[in-house]
Amino acid sequence: MSSYGKLIEVVESIKDDVEKAESGNKAATGRVRKAMQEVKAVAQEIRKEMLELRDK
Repeated sequence: MSSYGKLIEVVESIKDDVEKAESGNKAATGRVRKAMQEVKAVAQEIRKEMLELRDK
């Protein structure tokens, strides 16, 4: 799976937890924060891939 596809998958997977967190569910806020760390890591991978493509 491409890094971009993985990013989309992670973001889509936390949609329900974001809605729960906005309504006050504290456990959901923790899950969202954890998923955001994964989003950050995948976004960094994408940045590296784009730099490699640019420098070819």
